[in-house]
Amino acid sequence: MRLDLNCDLGEGEPVARTRALMRQVTSVNVACGGHAGDASSMEYCVRLGRELGVRVGAHPGLAGNRGRSETVVSVEELEWVLLQQISALHRLTKVHRMRLHHVKLHGALYHAVEHEQALGQAYVSALSRWFCGVPIYSLAGGRVAALGRSMGVVVWEEAFADRAYRADGSLVPRAEPNALWLDVAKVRERLRRLRAGQGIVAVTGETLAMRPRTVCLHSDTPGSLMLARMAARELSPG
Repeated sequence: MRLDLNCDLGEGEPVARTRALMRQVTSVNVACGGHAGDASSMEYCVRLGRELGVRVGAHPGLAGNRGRSETVVSVEELEWVLLQQISALHRLTKVHRMRLHHVKLHGALYHAVEHEQALGQAYVSALSRWFCGVPIYSLAGGRVAALGRSMGVVVWEEAFADRAYRADGSLVPRAEPNALWLDVAKVRERLRRLRAGQGIVAVTGETLAMRPRTVCLHSDTPGSLMLARMAARELSPG
């Protein structure tokens, strides 16, 4: 199976970069007005996804500086964020005769549902109830992936091409040194290992036995377009 290459878009990047990155990837996670994005940027991403044949997914997040920092969120707030933001993008995909392909949480929410059982359960339950049949993109080997499978929700396990990993399978926090990878050779080596089914090497040297279905590159990583072009070549069939 070919690895999917996904990218977070509609987060305030220049329109030219949105188009250039979308030409390289196979799926996109579109900001839905929480941490970033508005009706105009969402619709542009949907239209572009249809034009280029790229899968379009929702990327719900928390507003302001809660987007990537550690945060406390209640089950009720999480459910409201999901219903409000995913529904907005879902409506736009319908208008443009596309299918909402997946949901991937942004930043703090992505990690919160992995750390807290109640939030993970609420997340998977909400998608099963309101967006039945829409897959979840979630951390490979994580809590949400296991919950999704146990509840009959389709899960595409995700690895990160440009982030360092701890030995427990979690990401090294962005505030720590070398959490974000900018070296093309290092990212290329990771992609080759993932494609060969060899897992990911943690910062402490352990090999994490991951078999993801999708790999993420961040659009705001310096040199993201160069990395995306390289990744598209590495993950292409043949």
